[in-house]
Amino acid sequence: MELLSGWWDDFFWGSVVVAQVFLASLVLMVIFGLIGAAAKLSGNRIVQKIANGYTVVFRGTPEILVILLLYFGSAITLTWISRLFNPDIKFVDVPPFWAGTVAIALIVGSYATETFRGAFLGVRPGSIEAAKALGMSGLQVFFYIRIPEMWRLALPPFGNHMLSLIKDTALISIIGLNETLFVAKQAIGTTGKPFTMYIVVGLIYLGFSTVITLTVMALERYGNHTVRAR
Repeated sequence: MELLSGWWDDFFWGSVVVAQVFLASLVLMVIFGLIGAAAKLSGNRIVQKIANGYTVVFRGTPEILVILLLYFGSAITLTWISRLFNPDIKFVDVPPFWAGTVAIALIVGSYATETFRGAFLGVRPGSIEAAKALGMSGLQVFFYIRIPEMWRLALPPFGNHMLSLIKDTALISIIGLNETLFVAKQAIGTTGKPFTMYIVVGLIYLGFSTVITLTVMALERYGNHTVRAR
């Protein structure tokens, strides 16, 4: 414990950053996944090919490479665009938080795309037909029938996507985000105790993963209870 003296605050704030990245990337991951699933289920072949390309590229490229490419690539692109308006601009820096958040959301969103697509296909046709027979519009059917049933089917694998997200936040330390792993590297440079510091990081991530797992289990029980109650 004496080795951690003076580092508790840093690990706490590093954990806060991890939670912020997770929540922001979770929202983006759901958006990317739903858009990708909708594109794959659309009747437009061009849209389908774009969605297929998205899943192939981001599922087949190493995650850390995606983060580096997005971070440096977006900085280079923004610098080039900025110089069109102001030639004196030397370099436009991209916040590591948002570059890393978007990168891991795109990565895990490519897996969520397939999860959501399969879940949409698993919605019972009888439920949709019954809703239409009651006079529901297409939009009402989507929000009141398709989405609730899709989420119930998608929830178990979606829990795995959430776990992937929380673990992937550790990769963002490579572009300088001050999260727990970044703090651990700084602490190791001062204390010379890598094993202790990495154990602390592991325990922090285990805590996050446990909370996510318990939350998903509770949601699954609620979903199953709702189905039995019908």
